[in-house]
Amino acid sequence: MSERLELVQLAASSTGSFAALCRRFGVSRKTGYKWRERFGDEGVAGLADRSRRPHDCPWRCGEATEQLVLAVRATHPAWGGRKIRAYLRNAAHAGVPAASTITAILHRHGLIDPERSRQSVAYRRFEYPAPNELWQMDFKGDVALRDGGRCHPLTIVDDHSRYAVCVRSCGDQRRETVQTALVAGFRRYGLPARMLMDNGSCWGYSPAHPFTRLGAWLIRLGITVLHGGAYHPQTQGKNERFNRTLKAEVLAGRTFYDHAESQRHFDRWRDLYNFERPHEALDDAVPASRYEPSPRSYPEALPPLEYPAGDTVRQVHRDGCIRYRGGTWPVSKAFQGQPVAIRPTHDDGVLAVYYGHQKITVLDVRESPPPPRGRGAVGSGDA
Repeated sequence: MSERLELVQLAASSTGSFAALCRRFGVSRKTGYKWRERFGDEGVAGLADRSRRPHDCPWRCGEATEQLVLAVRATHPAWGGRKIRAYLRNAAHAGVPAASTITAILHRHGLIDPERSRQSVAYRRFEYPAPNELWQMDFKGDVALRDGGRCHPLTIVDDHSRYAVCVRSCGDQRRETVQTALVAGFRRYGLPARMLMDNGSCWGYSPAHPFTRLGAWLIRLGITVLHGGAYHPQTQGKNERFNRTLKAEVLAGRTFYDHAESQRHFDRWRDLYNFERPHEALDDAVPASRYEPSPRSYPEALPPLEYPAGDTVRQVHRDGCIRYRGGTWPVSKAFQGQPVAIRPTHDDGVLAVYYGHQKITVLDVRESPPPPRGRGAVGSGDA
């Protein structure tokens, strides 16, 4: 049912093809139209399998305002007065009090730490002007599972809308695990223009050699790979904030038995976060109100690498280097076996090296090529 809700909500805000959106969700266009019509007639209840859910909202009791506020807070212990007010207003509840009144109710019942309340300071962040121009990706710190394993929550957030594209319970941070999650996200939401991640070992070998096989695969899909500054998590501020919210609203005080149980909690909370939870950075709108899938569909086969006729093309060898003008120049093992293009820049004697559409390094041919390095010295990119 959550997938049906996501489909009709995205269809309402999307300007793209409804048939293409249905294909991404694995349903026929006829079925998609049926769910959209039922949603229009009956709301969320119409998406159930002939649901027995009551049609009347239990909140339409105009007297018990304080009890209503306390009930919402009990369900969402990390929410404050402003978020609770926006949530009730979005639910069309009549007579919703001011955020300050709701905050006073929470204070009166001892539900807000006065010290943390004083430390709370609002601030602005830069955002891209449209959805899918940038996705931020990160791993939330891993947590123990009762079956003896570890859960590494992989999170992906759209920069413009704060829409949670992915919250995946992973058993490790290996490239294959991340790539599997990304393929599922790309098939449903399409391809972003850029992806931003930090310099952790799962994304980049080091700031000097930031590309891995995962990054090379993303570039091959036409996605620009970006890395935040070393020791500067603010670059991924939206994802960092999202991970703190995930910890406060899902992980705190809970221990899951296995990945299946943690994923069930993640899925339910992702629906809540995207479609119900007011976001203060969006003027208390929900992320789904600003998101629509990308028009760039995921290609099941990687597109070929093609370079303009004027480029000098070289093959990256197993040591991560290319041969050029009698010298050996390091690039990255992430691109071994792949062709790269060498192009002049505005600086005489400085050449840019491209893999697909993205510049990956420069060669300063005014100097002698660096001496050969030891095995594995150039970023192996095996993450």
